[in-house]
Amino acid sequence: MPVSLSKLSQLRRNPGLGFLFGVLSVLVALMARMAIDAHLPPGFPFLTFFPAVIITTVLAGLWPGILTALLSGGAAWYFFIGDPYTFTVGPGGTLALGFFTAVVAVDIAVIHIMTVALERLAAERNRSARLTRQTQVMFSELQHRVSNNLQLVSSLILIQQAQVKDPAARRALEEASGRLATLGRLHRKLHDPNRREISMAQFLTELCHDVLDSSGARHILCRVTAVEMDVPQDKLIPLALIVTELVSNALEHGFAGGRGGTVRVELRHGDLDGDRDGAMVLTVCDDGAGLPDGFRLDEPASLGLQLVQALATQLDGDFRMESGSGTTCTLVFRAD
Repeated sequence: MPVSLSKLSQLRRNPGLGFLFGVLSVLVALMARMAIDAHLPPGFPFLTFFPAVIITTVLAGLWPGILTALLSGGAAWYFFIGDPYTFTVGPGGTLALGFFTAVVAVDIAVIHIMTVALERLAAERNRSARLTRQTQVMFSELQHRVSNNLQLVSSLILIQQAQVKDPAARRALEEASGRLATLGRLHRKLHDPNRREISMAQFLTELCHDVLDSSGARHILCRVTAVEMDVPQDKLIPLALIVTELVSNALEHGFAGGRGGTVRVELRHGDLDGDRDGAMVLTVCDDGAGLPDGFRLDEPASLGLQLVQALATQLDGDFRMESGSGTTCTLVFRAD
């Protein structure tokens, strides 16, 4: 019914056209009734007029439907009740007219109530759609401002770094600025309203390339393999930050001094505490120098690893590091 109303809404917007439609429907119903009159037994004067009233009320509205009902009752009375071509009526004809009046009144009332309800529902849907679009625009603008503010804070930290003489403090400010800049780029990428849907492999590949570009690494390859998965937004950002920190840590410590090599990032299905439903395994490994002697993950020396452990806890995951021909970092977490 909503489709028919939307396509034929001109009948409802133009009362004159709606009344004309009602009159024409009565004429069509009358001609149809006359055409089959010889084939019908007595007692069916309103047979073709009921559809005329219903169709007119649905397509043209309340008042054209009422007009159609009045004209239909009059036409049936004049041509098919009592003596033809007169308005004389007996007790049976009076009962028939009363029955017709009651039935079409109920039909018109039900159709009108349904139509009003559908129109209100359509109006509420349009209003909800407008509010949704406005909310999306406001949310996108908010995220854009958040990203800009993160980039601004990163730039301010770099400006402050130029006035600091202590090497350790300069290094800390540089790392903080880099993390804020990375977070800003990640935030902008995830909340870009024009961002197309991309696979996890492509997302992680672009993320790793951003880290390589920002670090200035020229002799490092980053290879990414990832299964398709649907990660909620509240887990995708911590996961991306963990990948960023682990790749940055590999570049800084595994390939120090301009050494070349490969960093591999893999995201696959796995199990957590023996339960495979919704569990994922993130692996970041490199063929660099490996972990230093005496390294203990429960006492990380770098802020980056402390951040990774905090983010792993946020994901309710299990994080570990192993040294062999390089360093292998593994995070097992739930994606649901």
